[in-house]
Amino acid sequence: MDETVDYLTDAVAQKRQTHVITANPIMIMSAIDSKDYYKMMRTAELIVPDGAGVVWAANHVGTPVSERVTGFDLLHRLMQAGEKRKWSVYLLGTSQEVIEAAAEKLQLQYPQVRIVGVRNGYFKADQDAEVIAAIREASPDLLFVARGAETQEPWISKYKKELGVPIIMGVGGSFDIISGRLNRAPKLFQKLRLEWFYRLLQEPKRLPRMMVLPKFVVKVIRDKENVTKPRSI
Repeated sequence: MDETVDYLTDAVAQKRQTHVITANPIMIMSAIDSKDYYKMMRTAELIVPDGAGVVWAANHVGTPVSERVTGFDLLHRLMQAGEKRKWSVYLLGTSQEVIEAAAEKLQLQYPQVRIVGVRNGYFKADQDAEVIAAIREASPDLLFVARGAETQEPWISKYKKELGVPIIMGVGGSFDIISGRLNRAPKLFQKLRLEWFYRLLQEPKRLPRMMVLPKFVVKVIRDKENVTKPRSI
């Protein structure tokens, strides 16, 4: 996490555009199933291991990472860095009620950060130009985006050059938690790597998406076996 924050702080100072993907098993399986999604992920300047499953998989196949870098925690760490440097932030996504509540909470928590714009995520492709123009005019240092799983990262990847924002990061359901609409998993669930289960309890409609997780586990195990299995001559 510290390395990530240092890297992104330098990116803001250098105006070096960076699309951050906080990767979880569902994203990785999407990249395996879809060439377009895979190509999109490859365009990101930085991918960090958000899901506990990603950390487990990396360790299991012998390319370990030191810890999770969750989108929720990274958002707050960047806001802390912005508090010291008086960065500006634009919040995009979810419903208007939730995004405004999240903006209010963040502004109270980080008063030295300038929140220069908020916009809900319910806009269609023919409104993209309008949304991009508003963000460009606001000229934030950070852009946090919370849209649907199929839309969020592809939208950022497609328009990041036009947006011209140093740091752009998809934050999934973070605004729901920040606004108070949902609760974050208690520390015990986080320690046991069961945040996904706690969120499922709050949002049962996520069950179809969560069915990807056992497929991810099986694929990691099988792929490692195929790589390490000695070849017959």
